[in-house]
Amino acid sequence: MAILKILQYPDERLHTVAVPVVQVTDKIRSLIQNMAETMYAAPGIGLAATQVDVHQRIIVIDTSETHDQLLVLINPEIIASHGVSDYEEGCLSVPGIYGKVKRAEAVTVKALNAEGESFVLDANGLLAICIQHEMDHLVGKVFVEYWSQLKQMRTLAKLKKKQRSIM
Repeated sequence: MAILKILQYPDERLHTVAVPVVQVTDKIRSLIQNMAETMYAAPGIGLAATQVDVHQRIIVIDTSETHDQLLVLINPEIIASHGVSDYEEGCLSVPGIYGKVKRAEAVTVKALNAEGESFVLDANGLLAICIQHEMDHLVGKVFVEYWSQLKQMRTLAKLKKKQRSIM
C-alpha cells in the first residue's frame, strides 16, 4: 500500500468534478486501500479521491474511535436528507483551518461498496456531515467556499503564511 499526496487548497485540481466509476476493478480496490491508508496516516476521518488527484467518485470514511470501520462509497448519491446542522468542520486539504458549515442533519445515501454491490445507508450526526463534506469534493467544492468572501480571503492568507514558514 502507499500513502498518497493530498492536494492542498487552493490547488485548482480540487475544483475538478469527479466522473462516475464505470466498473469496480482491482485497480479501484487498490486505490481505495491507498486512500484509506492515507486518511488514517493524515490523520483524518474522510477522504475523497479528488483530494489525492484522482477524479473519480470514490470516498473513504471512518468516524469510529477505533479506526477500524472503513466505509467505502463509490458513486454516492444522496437520495434523502432532513434537518439542519451547523457543525464545525476541518479538512485534510485545508490543514489547521476549522469553521462552521450548515448541512443536513441526516442523509440517506445510495452507493456501491468496494465489491461493486449497491447499498443504501442512513446516516446522521458526524457521519452525515462527513458524507456531505466528502461528496462536495467530488463536485469540486471545498468547505471553506461556504464562507463569506472575506473569511475565504483571510483563510487563504493564513494558509499562504503557513506555507512560507514551512519553506
